[in-house]
Amino acid sequence: MLGKWFKRAEEPPAHFDPVCPDEPFIAIGDVHGRFDILQRFPENNVGGQIIFLGDMIDRGEQSADVLNVLFAVPGIICLMGNHEEMMLDFIAQPQAQGGRWLRYGGLQTLASFGVWGISETSTGGELERARDALVEAMGQDLIDWISGLPKCWTSGNVAFVHAGADPTVPIDAQKNRALLWGHNDFGKVPRKDGMWIVHGHTITEQPMMKPGIISIDTGAYATDNLTAATIMDGGVEFEYV
Repeated sequence: MLGKWFKRAEEPPAHFDPVCPDEPFIAIGDVHGRFDILQRFPENNVGGQIIFLGDMIDRGEQSADVLNVLFAVPGIICLMGNHEEMMLDFIAQPQAQGGRWLRYGGLQTLASFGVWGISETSTGGELERARDALVEAMGQDLIDWISGLPKCWTSGNVAFVHAGADPTVPIDAQKNRALLWGHNDFGKVPRKDGMWIVHGHTITEQPMMKPGIISIDTGAYATDNLTAATIMDGGVEFEYV
């Protein structure tokens, strides 16, 4: 009966000011090798900074086209996703890391670079040879570019990441795993610093916006729907291809 007197006081809901980047941004969700969809995006008439939220490769059939074009286009920002990390791990340790990457779409990326004869059950020397062929097909400049992709980009009160962020840790102190693979408390515990997190990685039927979070991965490789979010001072607009 006395329990009602000793309940912990509920914390007030976290406050988030309207989104306010330093300049307009056009954030594009997970492409996953769907260069055919990417080609259909209209011209950038907003004049905003284009930023890709990672997972540009795997699962779709045209990962090589996506990487080669984004690598060559000046001025855009590309973030690293967990699929880019898995590919780099495969290049560094093909026998130890190959199985996981191949299961999650690496086979399609290898094929897009002309590397064939590999399956999810390949082991040993087969994986070593596939790695060598991939490195030759990609070229060191492209590999170095992918290795140097940022894992987070901030502008004003907006942080762009691939998968999410630990809501209890400042943006500039996040662990790579939280940024690339997500965090258990992301979306459940609100941030207290007022930062908005724009992310992909987790597929939603439609792009979603709730206090502090903007989610734009609409599963392009499976649904044929690729989402871009134009993020301006005070507002967000979604566009689909």
